[in-house]
Amino acid sequence: MAPVPSCPTEAIPLRATTVDLAEADDFIRLHRSEHPEEGPVEHRLAEVHAEVAATGTYRHTAAELAFGARVAWRNSARCIGRLYWHSLKVRDLRDLRDPKEVADECVEHLKLATNGGKVRPVITVFAPDEPGQPGPRIRNEQLVRYAGYRGPDGGVLGDRRNADLTDHVIGMGWRPPAERGPFDVLPLVVEREDAEPYLLELPRDAVMEVPISHPEYPWLANLGLRWHAVPAISNMRLRIGGVDYPAAPFNGWYMGTEIGARNFADTDRYDLLPYLGKRMGLDTSRVQTLWRDRVLVELNRAVLHSFAEAGVTITDHHTESDRFLTHLKKEEAAGRSCPADWTWIVPPMSSGITSVFHRYYDKNELVPNFFPGDTKGVCPVIH
Repeated sequence: MAPVPSCPTEAIPLRATTVDLAEADDFIRLHRSEHPEEGPVEHRLAEVHAEVAATGTYRHTAAELAFGARVAWRNSARCIGRLYWHSLKVRDLRDLRDPKEVADECVEHLKLATNGGKVRPVITVFAPDEPGQPGPRIRNEQLVRYAGYRGPDGGVLGDRRNADLTDHVIGMGWRPPAERGPFDVLPLVVEREDAEPYLLELPRDAVMEVPISHPEYPWLANLGLRWHAVPAISNMRLRIGGVDYPAAPFNGWYMGTEIGARNFADTDRYDLLPYLGKRMGLDTSRVQTLWRDRVLVELNRAVLHSFAEAGVTITDHHTESDRFLTHLKKEEAAGRSCPADWTWIVPPMSSGITSVFHRYYDKNELVPNFFPGDTKGVCPVIH
């Protein structure tokens, strides 16, 4: 779709300050300490200092960018799936800042990450913020989001979390399908302070979706539930050595509970538990019957079953908990700290019987890292 006029939103803040040299120095030293083959650190530090003195910022080498993006994943305290941080494919598109070009490459990101269902971790890094020249921003929390249509009775058809974004893109000129449904894919919105926002409808061949069925409840397949294959977070700011990359969509693969215990179950999302409890014939009159727990287990079984049937990469919360502790041991053996936010690392289902539950974690925030974006009305999620 062509650029359209923006509806009123808070302006994207322009970052005009120069790079923090101490943070830049720390990053360059970290990179050279783990990759001494890149050459003497003092020579590179001198280059960076000279470039910052002249321009207020500096440009990472391709090797520094790839390392920084992978370490940002390694340092992400809210992510349980960091064992494979070193395998992250880094797409260096720092010369792109035009909203249309950014949107088009987000489509390529989805195709590359989907990989026919064998999902692979990918990050695409677009132009950074520079003094006097802002980088692009992606308004969507993830590259693929489902619409949430507000009804006159106050209800929402679709994903309640995306009701504001749905209102926003309709205000920009997006036309929903003639027959609105609970899983209508929203268009991508790319913004830049000094350019018109760009609205792009994602092509169908870029969005792989998995129909949800259950191994023992055949009626569940008739409900029309589905979910997209690639969780590509798109509104977080990648910070490497003092340089901010506000548009750097990245993905791993789903853990089943992100879909079954959060997206489908949360009351501010699809809130499916009450309906499914009745369909399963459970006593939903009081919480003591544990009907919600029983529905939650079956819903998560359905998600794992469906992704396996479709040949799409997914992991379960027990396996991923064990993998995280393996990652933790590797980091400790390498002499590195491994920050972790307990409230995000511990799965939202059967928490006490997962291996990550009964322990404490380092909470220190490290850089490089991913930080909340600065677009109004948007905060990061992984679900």
